[in-house]
Amino acid sequence: MSSFKIIKSLSEILANLPRNSRIFIGSGCAEPQELVRQLVANAPHFADAEILHLLTAGRSEYVEPRYENYFRHNAFFIGPNVRQAVATGAADYTPIFLSELPRLFESGQMSIDLALIQVSPPDAAGYCSLGVSVDVMKSVGRVARCVVAQVNPQMPRTCGDSLLHVSQLHHLLEHEEPLLEYQILEPDEVTLQIARNVAQLIHDGATLQLGIGVIADAVLKALHDKNDLGVHTEMFSDGLVPLLQSGVVNNKRKGLHDGKTITSFVMGSRALYDFVRENPLIEFHPSQHTNNPFVIGQNRNMAAINSALEVDLTGQVCADSIGPRFFSGIGGQIDFIRGAALSPGGKPIIALPATAENGKVSRIVADLTHGAGVTTTRGDVHYIVTEYGIAYLHGKSVRQRSLELIHLAHPDFRGELLEAMKQRHYVYPDQKLETIGRLYPHWYETTRAFKDSEPIRFRPIKPTDERLLQDFFYSHNEDTIFMRYHAHIKTMHHTKAQDLVNLDYKQRMAFVGVVGEIGKERIIAIARYIAAPEYEFPEVAFVVHEDFRGKGIAGFLFQQLQKVAQEHGFRGFSA
Repeated sequence: MSSFKIIKSLSEILANLPRNSRIFIGSGCAEPQELVRQLVANAPHFADAEILHLLTAGRSEYVEPRYENYFRHNAFFIGPNVRQAVATGAADYTPIFLSELPRLFESGQMSIDLALIQVSPPDAAGYCSLGVSVDVMKSVGRVARCVVAQVNPQMPRTCGDSLLHVSQLHHLLEHEEPLLEYQILEPDEVTLQIARNVAQLIHDGATLQLGIGVIADAVLKALHDKNDLGVHTEMFSDGLVPLLQSGVVNNKRKGLHDGKTITSFVMGSRALYDFVRENPLIEFHPSQHTNNPFVIGQNRNMAAINSALEVDLTGQVCADSIGPRFFSGIGGQIDFIRGAALSPGGKPIIALPATAENGKVSRIVADLTHGAGVTTTRGDVHYIVTEYGIAYLHGKSVRQRSLELIHLAHPDFRGELLEAMKQRHYVYPDQKLETIGRLYPHWYETTRAFKDSEPIRFRPIKPTDERLLQDFFYSHNEDTIFMRYHAHIKTMHHTKAQDLVNLDYKQRMAFVGVVGEIGKERIIAIARYIAAPEYEFPEVAFVVHEDFRGKGIAGFLFQQLQKVAQEHGFRGFSA
């Protein structure tokens, strides 16, 4: 393009387009509202025109039934404003990885007749900024037969790869109006607990990607005690700003784009848009860069945090549909899940509430709802987090996965989930899960440093610790086994081990000391008490691995057991 024309109206341009044109509308809160209003006002010119877009925050009048003969809507990500239209068949949904969407356009597979975008006013050199949404707009601008830009003084100029020269635009329509805003709901207590659990996986120096929604925002609120965090994400909202302002996020240790927050678009309040305006520490890049798994993987300790609608007991994740009804979209989830898996120290994380519909429906399921699609495969999944804890599934057998995920389900559903796994022979026929209907006492968890050792995490033993307990047993020498069991025991088979990890946390209680990352732990110490009915002095026993003795670990475990015993009315211990 060598020239552009300033226009007052779209009417003449639209009149020269084919009636069945394919029209792309700018994304997110950068939707060009005035151009969309004029497009809808000229609807009678069209017949079966296809409207394309990513997530939009506008009214989307063009999906209303009165326009069905003029426009057919095609969403690459389904927002609330078009969800009903897709559900009733009045609009289409095209599932595609966001990283691959630019190639869909640039390869010519999906041609575009008209692109309606929004930009900042041009600078002295003639460059406009795409502002708060770069995403796929550069690719769209390169291939569209006609590009019309709404020039809005309220669109902030943003840094990074966000500029388009006016020579790349066919027509400019000057119209000032406030940008669309996007509000995140306040998190409830379940969401806050999910966020606290996710925060346990985020260490100093991690690089973050968070999806859109209330869980992502709650996670950000739970990270204020961290240091030197970085951000490489497809989008962010207002929740990130306090972490940037406080220095918790400084991007010093990313390994790629050090010192810079990298994003493709933002959605939030006017205050957020003012914050990113000409902010040199925040760079906007096209989706083929931000969402490229091989680029993502160059960040150190990449923690990709995304949500889901359902997870089945083998680890399959559905994030875009409720049964056959499409709800959102693939978006960038799998781009970042796979990118984080490539990152040194990376953590792909799926976080979701354990239930839906006010506790009536479990989101941890034996089978995905009939008709649901798999967004993240069982081979891609690593961490699953609910309000009940954290499960690490990567490299785990189906039996181990099933038990880990049952432990994350609401207690009311654990019994039926376990029975379903028994019927399929995924678990032992005699598999116990005696904590069904009871809560794991996470409030007893604590971390303590001892002389000449890495920090040790102490927590109540879990039903999912069976293999860890067996590994701990087989790590003992013969003297340790004899001192603990007063016999030369050679084996700890499943039947015995599962009895020792399925406790009621009252009459039978055990603490373990573990080292290593959550999900990759090994037990180095264990202390337990067992109380006979109506007996006030439970029997107590301790074992500390030979490599960790002489540090005071047994004494600390005794104190922890003593506190719990006193809470439950026991007067002391017997050996």
